[in-house]
Amino acid sequence: MRRALSLAGSLGLALALVPSAASAATCEETFVKRGNGITGLRFIAMTSVADMPVDVAINQMRGIVARKGYDIIAAEPAGGAMLIEQAQTATSRAFPIEITATVANGVGTVQMEAKPKAGQFIKGDLAKAEMCSVLAQLKGGKEGRLAAKGSANATTVQAAPVAVSAQILSQQISKDIERNQLSVGQRYAGKRFTLSGRVERIAMDGKDYRVWFEILQPHELVIRLPGGSQSHVEMGCALAAGQSVFAMQVKPKMSVKLTGTYDGHDANRGVVWFKDCVPEKK
Repeated sequence: MRRALSLAGSLGLALALVPSAASAATCEETFVKRGNGITGLRFIAMTSVADMPVDVAINQMRGIVARKGYDIIAAEPAGGAMLIEQAQTATSRAFPIEITATVANGVGTVQMEAKPKAGQFIKGDLAKAEMCSVLAQLKGGKEGRLAAKGSANATTVQAAPVAVSAQILSQQISKDIERNQLSVGQRYAGKRFTLSGRVERIAMDGKDYRVWFEILQPHELVIRLPGGSQSHVEMGCALAAGQSVFAMQVKPKMSVKLTGTYDGHDANRGVVWFKDCVPEKK
């Protein structure tokens, strides 16, 4: 069962706080919790396995985290590095988890650092159990190499569309773009969302009917959270084939709920597209 958690902190700090591989500490013994839910928590854990090169470790981790539903943002097996995220759900925000692999004296060590966002309250015991359950699956030697080979191209399958208002997702993606627009494509690629909101307009885009949601700019919001996005992106949902009857009935200010798949964004134009959108039945 997936649990919400996050791994964070600088590598140098983590290594200073966590017992060395030479001490043969268990994963649970290496676990470190820092910070608080208001300013941001940090969870760190690690494990060491004999005869486990860095590429074997990262490729194994790819398969493990994909099966558990984490989003894989970037992976560099040869460099012993990986970035994943606890996936967004209808009730919780995504957060990053950094994974690093090193080798010393024939022993491979993998460290996870989770970085929950400010305002995310996660129990340390749950974080420890989740992180150590992931790390416990790593194997060395021939068994580890076979596991790594089978996991090198593993991808995460989304369990169900994320239900979210178009306004909230617009704010979220806008903030993601402000932080690092290069990661946005990896974070949302292939993700399905059930978007709710009011229609701003409907227009033809090539052969597609595209519904545009009404999105308020930051200064128009009644409530603005600290650290929120300073900009906004438009949200356009191209209707799937066979939705012309629905399209003919759409009008401005109409409340709709559409399920579609992320189809890219243009940071310069401030636009996000979704495809194969279908209306949810009331």
